[in-house]
Amino acid sequence: MSFHLTLLSRKPNLAFVQPTSFGEVSPMKLQASCLLRFVVAVIAFSGLSLAQELTPVQLPPPQTDGGRPLMQVLKDRKSTRDFSPDKLSAQTLSNLLWAAFGINRPDGHRTAPSAMNRQEVSIYVATPDGVYIYDAKGNALTPVVAGDFRAATGVQPFVKDAAVNLVYVSDLSKTGRAPAAEAERWTAADVGFIAENVYLYCASEGLATVVRASIDKPALAKTLKLLPQQQIILSQSVGYPKK
Repeated sequence: MSFHLTLLSRKPNLAFVQPTSFGEVSPMKLQASCLLRFVVAVIAFSGLSLAQELTPVQLPPPQTDGGRPLMQVLKDRKSTRDFSPDKLSAQTLSNLLWAAFGINRPDGHRTAPSAMNRQEVSIYVATPDGVYIYDAKGNALTPVVAGDFRAATGVQPFVKDAAVNLVYVSDLSKTGRAPAAEAERWTAADVGFIAENVYLYCASEGLATVVRASIDKPALAKTLKLLPQQQIILSQSVGYPKK
């Protein structure tokens, strides 16, 4: 949101300018002072609005023709809780999210399975700039909320240091007429598949990662503006290992 202010220049009406004694403020000076305050307030508010604005991010196409041999990646897969402050490049983030739950076939199927192909899991991506939802079809990040909410994705101190934190959110309304307990089991398994894909990608690329269940879910759900049928399942921190 921004504001545009146009100031019209005109000569003052001298009929309304009266001499003033010492210590008095003339009407013209008072008008100018009020106008100046208004302009400063508008500029400040406009700058604040721009700082809070988060725009969609188009990711580069994922690179799907690299990586290390699978057996070596499985050998190196591990959880790491110490992260460096280095950021992920747009290309690395694109590759990571595609590996997690991207589209790998023309019919829209994904890199991780889901019960009856419901694809009920969304990946929320918490970055230093804000929180986004991964749009697999558009290979883009859709804004949710501006601000650094990485620390809010878990209760452990290290989560704020990871370059990104992935929050796996299930929309139980997409699980059909399955009983609630059964639907929750399905979606828990589906999130597990996605998290393991992230582990394997990180092992291949020398990144650090750990999946987490210790989350203040009610507070985070409010931050992410989740609907009643949406449920936070797990979070996963990803970044470069601390040197």
